Amino acid sequence: MIKTLQDALNKILLGKDEVIKLAITCLLANGHLLLEDIPGMGKTTLSHALAHFTGMKYRRIQFTSDLLPSDVLGISVFDITKQKFHFHPGPIFSQLILADEINRATPKTQSALLEAMEERQVTNDTGTHALPIPFFVIATQNPAHQTGTYPLPESQLDRFLMRLSIGYPSPDAERRLLMDEEKRRLLEQYEPVADTTQLLEWQNKSQQVIVSAPILDYIQAFLQASRIHDWFNHGLSPRAGRSLVKAAQAYAFVNERDFVRPDDVQTILPAVVNHRLVVRKTVDKLSPADRLLNQVEVPV
Repeated sequence: MIKTLQDALNKILLGKDEVIKLAITCLLANGHLLLEDIPGMGKTTLSHALAHFTGMKYRRIQFTSDLLPSDVLGISVFDITKQKFHFHPGPIFSQLILADEINRATPKTQSALLEAMEERQVTNDTGTHALPIPFFVIATQNPAHQTGTYPLPESQLDRFLMRLSIGYPSPDAERRLLMDEEKRRLLEQYEPVADTTQLLEWQNKSQQVIVSAPILDYIQAFLQASRIHDWFNHGLSPRAGRSLVKAAQAYAFVNERDFVRPDDVQTILPAVVNHRLVVRKTVDKLSPADRLLNQVEVPV
């Protein structure tokens, strides 16, 4: 069934099999996804297609410098006839949220969204309001050097299970894109391949994937290596370690296995750790994940 979802998404986002597989992995691990890329690379298309094929209620929130927290979370309105406040839910009360260009919003609005993502609820003067289940946020971010942006601080980046970049298409895929009709219009011709009940079942099953003691040792070795060397401003947190476990389980499940292998950890490592680690020394151009992979021995 998950292979059917991958195949469906591959028809919409051409030539990006591994990005699609990792996006599905992030969803099944019950995390949130940060897509960082220049405009026009297919970030919106991927989010819309993922919602369509899994039957999730979809909302797109365009982040701008004048967007207020209440525009995202909702507001309390006083009912004169009943003499009490009523909560009017904001667009975050959907199942798949596209937080488009999140780094164009002010830090206050960013923080409001990210706290709701973490707590999976919104609290205001009328009480606590649970967000829908399943709940998956795909935030897009422009490269930091673009003007008019507010970079997400490290503490907020840590709330995303993964960060991915779609990147330019291959020449063959780009040629097909130039010849094909608009992909979002094409999307409506396809039926969903799953519903939210099926999705929740997948999420539950991915958490049951076996993680052996040697694999846990392997993941822990990455955590320790990030802390004992002076490559980074700070090492990986225990939450990052838990994220590695969940992502590896989900990736194994996507590959139709009930146990995690070392290559599962190696594959998801860049998406899970690169946005959490800031390189202190720039003697080479290795990414944080590559530095760790070079340092830690693979279990036999």
